[in-house]
Amino acid sequence: MTQFLLEAIWWVPCYGLIGAISTLPWALGLFRRTGPRPAAYLNLLMTTLAFLHGGFIFAATSDQEPQQQLFHWLKAADLDLSFALDISSVGLGAMELVTGLSLLAQLFALGYMEKDWALARFFALMGFFEGAMSGIALSNSLFLSYAFLEMLTLSTYLLVGFWYAQPLVVTAARDAFLTKRVGDVLLLMGVVALGSLAGSFNFPDLYQWAGTNPLAPTTAALLGLALIAGPIGKCAQFPLHLWLDEAMEGPNPASILRNSMVVACGAYILIKLQPILSLSLVAQTALIVIGTVTAIGASLVAIAQIDIKRALSHSTSAYLGLVFIAVGTHWTDFALLLLLTHAVAKALLFMSIGSVISTTHNQNLTEMGGLGPRMPATSTAFVIGAAGLIGLLPLGSFWALQRGIDHFWFSHPWLVGVVLLVNGLTALNLTRVFRLVFWGEPQQKTRRAPEAPWPLALPMVSLTVATLLIPVLMQHLSLLPDWIYLNWRGMVLLVISSCVGCGIGATIYLHKAWSRPLQRYWRMLQDLLGYDFYVERLYQLTVVLGVNLLSRIGAWLDRYLVDGVVNLFGFASIFTGESLKYSTSGRTQSYVLTILVGISLLCVLMTWSVW
Repeated sequence: MTQFLLEAIWWVPCYGLIGAISTLPWALGLFRRTGPRPAAYLNLLMTTLAFLHGGFIFAATSDQEPQQQLFHWLKAADLDLSFALDISSVGLGAMELVTGLSLLAQLFALGYMEKDWALARFFALMGFFEGAMSGIALSNSLFLSYAFLEMLTLSTYLLVGFWYAQPLVVTAARDAFLTKRVGDVLLLMGVVALGSLAGSFNFPDLYQWAGTNPLAPTTAALLGLALIAGPIGKCAQFPLHLWLDEAMEGPNPASILRNSMVVACGAYILIKLQPILSLSLVAQTALIVIGTVTAIGASLVAIAQIDIKRALSHSTSAYLGLVFIAVGTHWTDFALLLLLTHAVAKALLFMSIGSVISTTHNQNLTEMGGLGPRMPATSTAFVIGAAGLIGLLPLGSFWALQRGIDHFWFSHPWLVGVVLLVNGLTALNLTRVFRLVFWGEPQQKTRRAPEAPWPLALPMVSLTVATLLIPVLMQHLSLLPDWIYLNWRGMVLLVISSCVGCGIGATIYLHKAWSRPLQRYWRMLQDLLGYDFYVERLYQLTVVLGVNLLSRIGAWLDRYLVDGVVNLFGFASIFTGESLKYSTSGRTQSYVLTILVGISLLCVLMTWSVW
């Protein structure tokens, strides 16, 4: 039985796709008498099967050596496109995290979107989402991983634009799709170049090639920059980071997966590419610079947001920035551990704010307050999710951040300051959000807000328990450090940064009206952070303006130059044709005379040189 399930491990990504396809009759309106809920139940069944299948294989192979399954798809001459699957504790663990969080998010969506007329379509897209992410977790081929990343881009576009009747939603979906396409196109260039250089797309072959075939510095730099472009877009890193903020216009259950697992999939591919990226010092430096700028910048921007979902989405970019730093410094174990703890805690945070949004029908932080006593389960989930996200002992992210501090303590001491600063700013932001939402006096929109119904509370409470048990899981998987080798100074600094952030967030003055400061410099700072350092405006004045200018120049050249030349030849053809018709008399003797004269002139010209 175990061997059969192991050989059929490729079915796990297919479960989500089967669930998506099976819900299409309801999504397309072919089945109406039953309503859309059977479609949700079918998708939930497929996700449960995927979780159980993967869990059984993970338990059976946790103490075994990594294995690989290879399926040849296309062989022609020297080209071998194969689908390689990675059966290892890391790959199977990532797959279980995807299916587990997807199951909880779908259970949450069953209550959150109960009255939505397009419930079946939403669950079809969620199944598509899950299948793509599960495939990335299992993939051991760069070619297959790129295909799944393209599926994620498409599903992100469809889920962000789910409520397509709203103009802001349409704009957000378009911007998310186009921003990701920029990174995907550059990544495709890198994939094709790497495949032609290495002769294979499978990661083990690429690792072997990278160890024995050094590249020229320029080639290695261009290849590395192209390979990191895709993860930059997927992980919402500077300068391709604006889409994640706009993507919050989509349904909250989709945001649960988007902010926990979808962005992590891009980082997971980046981690697998690390041996190839190590060929280029330029690519590694770019990873560190981009990660540092995004981590600090997004943490600062988050504290100025008044939309509850956007206040949390920026912290996603910040933590993924730390993952970029970890890959750039070759500490992939820190990156993987941070992805695990961040995914669980961030999913719980988005479930709790989704519960708040569903009961208050509001996302504005300045219009909330006093929900703690009225929504005890939701407020408890938010507190535990926040504690699990920042460096508070003994929850998961504490151990992940502590490992990062250990790695950077001697090799890159300044990165220790970056980790502590991001942790402190995140603690400040989450404390601020808690005060505005759950603390203080009730506002008009929160006076009668009840606790979330059980379809929302059940997955939220389940994930709350899972967040508390993450350290136990890490201990079981031998991911916690030995007490003998602990860096106590780093641990103390991490706890202090968390306490300082929470303390500042708990004591700063938060006006419900969010009044503008009287001092000009404070107003400028507020606007600078609130508008994301004016990056969007900068794009409007540079990239967008340049593209528009080139488009207008191209349109002018096409209309007046290209069309002018074509019209000139057309006019000349018409004019000469109209002129020649008057020379046609219909008299045979005139035609014979013209031919004789023409032949005579030709003979004269041919014999001119002889004379």
